[in-house]
Formats: sequence, C-alpha cells, structure tokens
Amino acid sequence: CLETCVIVSLFWLCVTQLACGSGAVGETKNVVQKDAEFDVTYNDTVTSENQTIYAFNHTVSRNKTEGVRVRVDVSPQNLESTILFVVRQKQAVLSFQVPLILRGLYQRKYPYNHVGRTLCQPPTRAASETQYFFVDVSTLSAQGTNYQLRVSRVESFTLQTDKKFTFTASPSQPQYFKYVFPDGVDTVIVKVNSDMNFPCSVMSIQDIQCPVYDLDNNVAFLGMYQTMTKKGAITVQRKDFPRNSFYVVVVVKTEDEACGGPLHFYPLRPDELIDAGNRTKVLDVVVSPAINSEVYVMGMLFCLGIFLSFYLLTLLVACVENKRMNKKRAVLENPADMSPAETGKTPASPYEYGSFADNGSTLSSEAITESATSTDNNYGYMERSLDSVGRSRHESLSSVEEDDYDTLEDINSDKNIVRTKKFLCVSDLARKDKRVLSKKYQIYFWNIATIAVFYALPVIQLVITYQTVVNVTGNQDICYYNFLCAHPLGALSAFNNILSNLGYVMLGLLFLLIVLKRDIVHNRALVRNDLNALECGIPKHFGLFYAMGTALMMEGLLSACYHVCPNYTNFQFDTSFMYMIAGLCMLKLYQKRHPDINASAYTAYACLAAVIFFSVLGVVFGKGNMAFWIVFSVIHILATLLLSTQLYYMGRWRLNAGILRRMLHIIYTDCIRQCSGPMYIDRMVLLVMGNIVNWSLAAYGLIERPNDFASYLLAIAICNLLLYFAFYIIMKLRSGERIKCLPLVCILFTAVVWGFALYFFFQGLSTWQKTPAESREHNRDCILLFFFDDHDIWHFLSSIAMFGSFLVLLTMDDDLDTVQRDKIYVF
Repeated sequence: CLETCVIVSLFWLCVTQLACGSGAVGETKNVVQKDAEFDVTYNDTVTSENQTIYAFNHTVSRNKTEGVRVRVDVSPQNLESTILFVVRQKQAVLSFQVPLILRGLYQRKYPYNHVGRTLCQPPTRAASETQYFFVDVSTLSAQGTNYQLRVSRVESFTLQTDKKFTFTASPSQPQYFKYVFPDGVDTVIVKVNSDMNFPCSVMSIQDIQCPVYDLDNNVAFLGMYQTMTKKGAITVQRKDFPRNSFYVVVVVKTEDEACGGPLHFYPLRPDELIDAGNRTKVLDVVVSPAINSEVYVMGMLFCLGIFLSFYLLTLLVACVENKRMNKKRAVLENPADMSPAETGKTPASPYEYGSFADNGSTLSSEAITESATSTDNNYGYMERSLDSVGRSRHESLSSVEEDDYDTLEDINSDKNIVRTKKFLCVSDLARKDKRVLSKKYQIYFWNIATIAVFYALPVIQLVITYQTVVNVTGNQDICYYNFLCAHPLGALSAFNNILSNLGYVMLGLLFLLIVLKRDIVHNRALVRNDLNALECGIPKHFGLFYAMGTALMMEGLLSACYHVCPNYTNFQFDTSFMYMIAGLCMLKLYQKRHPDINASAYTAYACLAAVIFFSVLGVVFGKGNMAFWIVFSVIHILATLLLSTQLYYMGRWRLNAGILRRMLHIIYTDCIRQCSGPMYIDRMVLLVMGNIVNWSLAAYGLIERPNDFASYLLAIAICNLLLYFAFYIIMKLRSGERIKCLPLVCILFTAVVWGFALYFFFQGLSTWQKTPAESREHNRDCILLFFFDDHDIWHFLSSIAMFGSFLVLLTMDDDLDTVQRDKIYVF
C-alpha cells in the first residue's frame, strides 16, 4: 500500500511539473515518506527537488465519529512560494495550497498563510477499523520553503443535543461538526451565535458525504446555507438526510459586503495580493429539538378556535337580537293598555334595537303628515308621491341607468343649487333612484372580485416558484424568515406565518355573511314598502361593504403568499389589498352622507391602481433616489389639492383652461376686496387638517427618503383614513346624533385591539431593508404555544381589529334608521 502511494505521488508530481513547464522529463526527485503521529508539529522544508509524504493511521469506530484536523503554517516571508498539500484517504482526497488564495468581489485576492482543514470521515461498516491517510507536501519552487504541519484529533467533533460548543473560525480555517439525530427526534434547529458582527460568516447544513464544501468559494454548492453576523438558525428535518445525520459547516467569508459591511478599497492591479487582516471569529453552536406534531396540531386548533369563536359570538348576538325584535313586535301588535293611535307617538322600529334585526316597523300617520308639510326645508325632496317612492323593487335594474337624471338640464341646474347650499341634508344628496345607485355600487364588488382572481393566480404561481428555488438551491438568504420560529410543513419553510393569516379569510367571510343578512333584511323591507327603509336613515348601499369583505379575505390570502418567501420583491403582495381596504373604507365613510356623488368603481380602482403602481416604482427605484422622491412628493401634493377642491365644492367645479382665472378671481373677491370666511366651515376644517397631514408626510418623505416605500405609502393611506374617521365621529356627535351600544362597544374593542396589534407589529422580527444576515439579528424565539411569534400575533390581532373596524362602519349610523333624511346633516 505504501509503495503504491509513493508511485502515485511521483506520477502526480511529474504531471504537475510538465503542465507548469518548470521541470524536465526524466528529472529525478527525492521522495521521503515518514511515519507521523497525531498532535506532533513537524517543521520541514520543501523544494522542487524533494517531496515529503507523512503517513498517519488511526482507529475508527462505527459507533463513534472522531474528527481529524490538519493545520499548516507558512512564514509570511515565503508567500511567493506556493506549497501544495494533498491529503489522501481511503475514499476521499483533499488538496489545498499555502498560501491559500481566496477571491473576493472585483477579483480581489487575499492570501492566507495559516490554513486549517478538517478531514472528511468516510463511514465504516466494521465495528472497529484502522484507516490510513497520507499528507503529501510538494512545491515547484526551487527555493526552499519552510512549513509547519500538525495533525490532531477533534474530540468534540460530534455535537450533543442542547449542549453549546464554542469554537473559532477564519476564512482559511473553516470548521464543521457532525450531528446525529437521536431516537424520537425528527426535527432539530441548529443555532449559531457570535458576539461579533463582523467578519461575515456562513453556516451550512450538508449531508454526510465527501468532499465537504467548507470554503467561501464552494460552501454554496451543497445543502442549505445562510449568511450571518451575530445570529444564524436553520431548521433541519430527519427526512431530508437518509443517514440520520448531517454536518454543520461554519465558514468565515473573505469580505463583509454580503452581510452589509463596507468595502474600503479596490484592487489597483489585477494580480495584487491584499492583506485581509485578522478575520478570526469566535462562535458557538447548539442543536436543539424542534417542536413535534402535537404542537403543530395545537397551533392549528388554537388558530381555528379563535376565529370560530367569532362565528359563535355573531350567531349568539343574532339570536338575542332576533328574540328582542320578536318581543318588541309582539308588544306593538298587542298593546296592553293603549294603541299607538291613542298616544299619537310613532312606534319604535324593531330595527332600532339591533344590528341584525329586521326593519319591519312603519311611520305613524302623524310623522308622515309632518314630513310632507315641511317641504320648505326639504328642498322639494318630499314632494314626490309616496307611491312613486314605493314602486316595486322587482323591476329590472338594467332598465335604469345613472345618467337618467344627469342628462336633464333642469336636474343639472338643481344640482348646482342643492349641492352648493350652506347646510346640506342627506336628502339633498340622495335624490337618485336607489336602483341606479345599487347597480353602481355593486360594481365595486364585482370589480374587486375580478381583480382578486387576476392578481392572486400569478402571485400564487410566483411564490411557489420562490419556495421551489429555496428548497432546490438551499439558499436561505432568498427569504426573510424569522428563522428562530420558522416551522416547516411539507415544502413550506414557515408554516406558522402562513397559518396565522387564516383570520383575515375567516373574518372577511363572516363580515360578508353579516352584510348579506343586512342586505336581505333591507330588501324585504323595501318589498313591503316600509317607509323607514324608503325615507329614513342613511341610504343602504351594500356594494362597498361586499368589496371590503372580499378585500379582507384577499389580504389574508396574499399575506400568506408573501410569507411563503418574504422579501423586498414581493412585499407588494402583502400591501396591495391594504391600500384597497384603506381606500374602500374612506369611500364608504364618504358614501354614507354623499350617496349621489361618491366616486364610481372604475374611478376608485383606477386611483388605487395608480397607488400600487407608485408602490412598485418606489420599491424598485426609490431607495436613495432623490429625483423619484421629488416627483412623488409633487404628485402627492397636487393630488391632495385636487381632492380637497373636489370635496369642498361637492364636485361642482371644472378643471379646464379657465381654472387659474377663476382662482385669481376668488382670491381677489374673497381675500383682497373683502375678507370673508369659508362658506363650508366644517368641510374647510377637515380639508385644512388633511392638507397639513399630507404636506407633512410629503416633506418627511422628501427629507428622510425611507427605504421601505411601501410601508410609507401605507402610512399615508392609514393617516388619512384615521383623520377622516375621527372627523366623522366628532361631527356626528356635534350634530346631536348618538352612537348606539353595539357600535360603541365595537369602537372601544377595536381601538384596544389595534393598540396591541401595533405593538407586536413594531417588534420587527425581520426586515428586508437590510441584508439577510443583518435581518437575522432581529430574529426571536416563538412566544405563543412554542409555535407562533410576534408577527403571527400581529396577524391575529390585526385581522380582528380590521373586522371590528368594518363592523363600526356597518353599524355606527344605526341610530338614524328612524330619522328622516331631511333631518340628517351632511358633513
């Protein structure tokens, strides 16, 4: 065996010399073979005239794995003379040169004269076996080069479960260790930590096979890997490793750019060697069992239980309200002492007593007479006959169009008169036929359903591709998970982050069912020609509510898709329907008291599409791009001014060539010639506050230029929604209206849940604004049932809070269901 090794070594040396052109055919070479021992340092000199072979032997056991490590040191004065070391084992060959040249970006070359490598240990079937390996040392340099060689055993080569092991590594001295799955453990999580941010390092999980890829230039060739600064974690499943064991490989990179570190210099000459300095890093590794199948089941049951409880609570409230409605109806039909005609009072509507009750009562004759005789204050609204108002609702909607009114000149004139009055009532802005508006607002639902299908299908296809790429390549830097709490299931890497989005879907569906119930009840009242439904309260249009429920369900689906592989390129999947929800809520608030002049579905979705378009541009081009931020800020301010003008004048203005002349005329007459205040003070207060908020947000964006443009854009939408909602509540109370018990409870409950939800949202377990390694510094362990992390709790609470917010919008004006529309003020 030894003679064969010598012959192979001489043959390899001759081939090398011929390839390099530095030797002659037939040149004699001295080959010296030495029997070597472990833990002994050998100081020798090598030249092109001699070659040294060190022969080692050791006993390996099937039940015990013992690592072997080779360390070589060469004097820095001899960096120009390269020595080649070849380690020949029974089933593997490892070769490396000293100085070891590792390349960085822009072809930088970093020489390392201290090299340490761990030998791959081939498996043995015998209970005990003696194995030989040889270290061949050679060079093509005629000048003698000194080196030091030391081969030692690695006593802690096999990692123990839940036991921390500390070690050091550098680019030329990588480390790897073996871990064997214990009985009864199918999944473990490997955690590598360090107190040092830099140098940047890579942790890798590789199968038990030779060779082991443990250098910066080849560590990504096999297995799973991720860059890290202070924290790194990879969840490993037994099913992925047939031998029930794997290697944990830790490599220190030659440069820190991959971890967000600086690049201080560039090579002046292509072949210039650059001193990398001290890049030794102290790390520790611990392997812990991950959760078992029982925890998965508990997590899924917990998630289902929370949201199914809302279904049960809704059913309970509906039963209670239905019982109260029937009781009230029985009292009205069979009064004990006197009838409503004797008292001269209007019977209370059963609908007034619950959000899910049937609106089945009618106005008394006295109330109808009083309403009909007050036409001076109603601006002709009640002059229509009740017969025309109560005409059959079974007539086809396709026979009536919204333009039936707008094409008449007298109605156009009436618009200018009615909508420019100083004090407006809902009756002034609810003049169009209900069938027309119902058809108009139902388009919101059908449009968003169409958008959802066309948007979701390519998204699902793309994230499946992302997950496939991650699983095939093993590159864990593609997706920004919370790796300390990422529980895989099947091909999914973070099932818990996907499962926690179930609340959006379930509560969105529940909201649709509640809206459907209300819609059915209202339509039944219209069929009965119930005057409360026809002439009282905020006009009931449910198309926007259906669109809001659909948007909430799609938010859950797309958020789940985003969390399949979260990164900056697909973050818009998570935010697109958030923009939709914010926009639809603002439109619904405005529609409540402006049903005739609310934006059409086509206009609204076109504006939301523009918002999403700018979101994509901001994510791709907005980072540090001053030109983009200037353009966006200008567009933001102009859009704010145009919307303010539209809202202030109720749409009764025109954007044409004469706009500047009219603006100058208004400034001259109202500000210079005589100082007069605004005609619509309430509207002006809202719009001034809105402009202050939006101008401030535009200035902040222009000055700070935040990296997370999508979240910045979402903050603009949420701030405007909260401002308008607060204004609506204040004006409602200021107008003498009241908030009933159910919406008041929803408001308080929703405010508290939103507070807790935002707390968990701002925990920031990962961020794609930084490199993957820097993002992992924010990773934290699970905090709920050992299955859910902070962001999962954000999903739970935010879905509940959105559902509560929708209920507030649905029920907040229930106190007006028996109030005539000419008594309800517009603000």
